[in-house]
Amino acid sequence: MAEIALIVGAGSGLSAALARLFAKEGMRVALAARDTQKLEGLCAETGARAFACDASRPDAVAALFQAVERELGPPDLVVYNAGQRVPGSITEVDALAVQQSLLNTAYGGFLVAQQAARRMLEKGRGTLLFTGASASVKGYPRSAAFAMGKFGLRGLAQALARELQPMNIHVGHVVIDGGVRRAGDPRAAARGDDGMLEPDAVARAYLELHRQHRSAWSWEIELRPWRETF
Repeated sequence: MAEIALIVGAGSGLSAALARLFAKEGMRVALAARDTQKLEGLCAETGARAFACDASRPDAVAALFQAVERELGPPDLVVYNAGQRVPGSITEVDALAVQQSLLNTAYGGFLVAQQAARRMLEKGRGTLLFTGASASVKGYPRSAAFAMGKFGLRGLAQALARELQPMNIHVGHVVIDGGVRRAGDPRAAARGDDGMLEPDAVARAYLELHRQHRSAWSWEIELRPWRETF
């Protein structure tokens, strides 16, 4: 029976690369985002199903998992790829925007993990992966909100790895320490060859993490472009 993969926070970058790879590997793919219209082309290309979901709302996340389970079955692999940047000086950044950023980046990860864990514990297996960033391990100026959210998401992943891995649920956190290349991104030309992560290569690392033998599970990996400085 084909594995079922759910990607929450789906878009045109890494999520699209993940969807293509998972579908190529024979998985049935579900994509969740606030705006599902932007996913129509990707769904047509991969055969994925799109589901509308605001990951910061408990009722919406519960409804998402119910819908995926009803249409495809309980997911074997769940990727939380949502997040929100709110740049700005600590003296000027909007407090309500920061609150929403924390809800989208960290709290949403908790909500998705809770729904996924309930189903995976019942099945006795599963993989839960969280997308981190450079901000998961180091805070940058004018980026307090993103750092708080990503630090929180990393703490969630670490705690869940210790709680759930003994029960045959693989929890992983992927620190993406650099920019992921997108078509038309002006940073690509400025950074030159090997200055950004290739989304297909990042997606392959997620798949390999999912397929690790449980005698040698990683709870965290770091991916960075060849020419990026530490």
